[in-house]
Amino acid sequence: MSSYKELLAQREKLERQIEEAKAREYAEVLNEIKQKMADYGITLAELGGGRGKGVKASRARASVAPKYRDPDSGSTWSGRGKPPRWIVGKDREKFLIAK
Repeated sequence: MSSYKELLAQREKLERQIEEAKAREYAEVLNEIKQKMADYGITLAELGGGRGKGVKASRARASVAPKYRDPDSGSTWSGRGKPPRWIVGKDREKFLIAK
């Protein structure tokens, strides 16, 4: 039977693999969609992505530079929003990214 720490390490490894696979597949799917849109002359408005009737204009959000880094996985967090599991309940000072 695996220990608690071993299981946590396995979970973190799986989460990284999931993120990598999603990013890889996302790029492939996005390229496929763009190609089909170009082939068939499909516009964003036809997909409901345009600023048509009843669609609220969204303002662009500026990205925030990461403030914390997990030394084990290399994952980063800006310090905004819900904290990731790797930093919850821990001293955040040791995770600060040096500037």
